[in-house]
Amino acid sequence: MEVIVKPTQEAACKLAARIVARFMRQKPNLVLGCATGSSPLPLYAELVRMHREEQLSFRSVTSFNLDEYVGLDPRHPASFRACMEEHLFRHVDFAPGATHLPDGCATDLAAACESYEQAIRRAGGIDLQILGIGGDGHLAFNEPTSSLRSRTRLKTLTAHTRQANASAFGSPDKVPGHVLTMGLGTIMEARCCLLLGFGASKAAAIRDMIEGPV
Repeated sequence: MEVIVKPTQEAACKLAARIVARFMRQKPNLVLGCATGSSPLPLYAELVRMHREEQLSFRSVTSFNLDEYVGLDPRHPASFRACMEEHLFRHVDFAPGATHLPDGCATDLAAACESYEQAIRRAGGIDLQILGIGGDGHLAFNEPTSSLRSRTRLKTLTAHTRQANASAFGSPDKVPGHVLTMGLGTIMEARCCLLLGFGASKAAAIRDMIEGPV
């Protein structure tokens, strides 16, 4: 584990973007794991700038997002698909069909989760996984006590997590109660993880992740 401290979120995300770009240039057919939430948005903005101004190309990159709400249409402005389209996908040159999110509208959610795992395996596994961290230490929607061997699956959101995601919906009671999320086992199989965490609300979780027990 390498811990890098920067004075601002912007500075950290610019460095993170350079790390992502280095991986992409070393392996043009990179399999990139993407995260949503507020932490990676400046990172995506910098990648978009690098695409426009420095010819950073995504045309051979495949992406897999960590999670998606259950029952929320991908066109809903609060869906994670919509978030990724708004902040990254539509601004760069991903090939058609190269960006993937779990299918939260599938009629058979268990089958959709297994299909997602199979798609990751067919792609050769995730080379670089971008992560944020919750105030309680959760990665993706794996709440504390989630199994370290867990795979993509259905999860029920806690009241704390629904509150944390309420801004996109207007109130916590409008946040969907369930998500499909990559499991910790899936995340930890990535060849490299790049975790971003900012602000006082994340300080305890970052401290415990670095210094505390598993």
